[in-house]
Amino acid sequence: MREVHASLFQSVDGVVESPDQWQFDHFDADMGAMMTEAISPIDDVLLGRVSYEQWSAFWPTVDGDDPFGSFINPVRKHVASRTLTDPLAWENASVIPSALESFVADLKEQDGGRIAVQASISVVRQLLFAGLLDRLTLMVHPVVAGGGRHLFEPSDPVTRLELVRSVQTSSGNVLSTYAPRS
Repeated sequence: MREVHASLFQSVDGVVESPDQWQFDHFDADMGAMMTEAISPIDDVLLGRVSYEQWSAFWPTVDGDDPFGSFINPVRKHVASRTLTDPLAWENASVIPSALESFVADLKEQDGGRIAVQASISVVRQLLFAGLLDRLTLMVHPVVAGGGRHLFEPSDPVTRLELVRSVQTSSGNVLSTYAPRS
């Protein structure tokens, strides 16, 4: 069975929204190498509508030498949206034709490499609480963002996770990977 992994940039105060506003000065070579390693087994990407709209306006315009751009542009992208319709303009992108949870459960059963959620806070939350997320990596930057959306909310159910890996980068980022606890 294929695994679903999600990675989010996070500030020390728990903000995961708009990391481009606060993470850029701590994105170091160590983090770049770890992210390059993490994307190599990915065959399918899951995106929410907001992330799709932001990324589809940016990534196709990036130079082909950019490591993430050369990954994200050609990879299969599945977009969770109630308002977008196919055909989508971005290469290899399509709207998920059914409920997200059933689509992902079916996708996990198909042949292929890893499935990854990129950005898309709502998609990460939905898959985690549905028991469909196999790994969650939080890339904590040593910065207080001060405001913005958090991954978890006070009304969330108690969800036990197990730390499976933790690495500190040269600029003080801490990448912690969690799995659902059995």
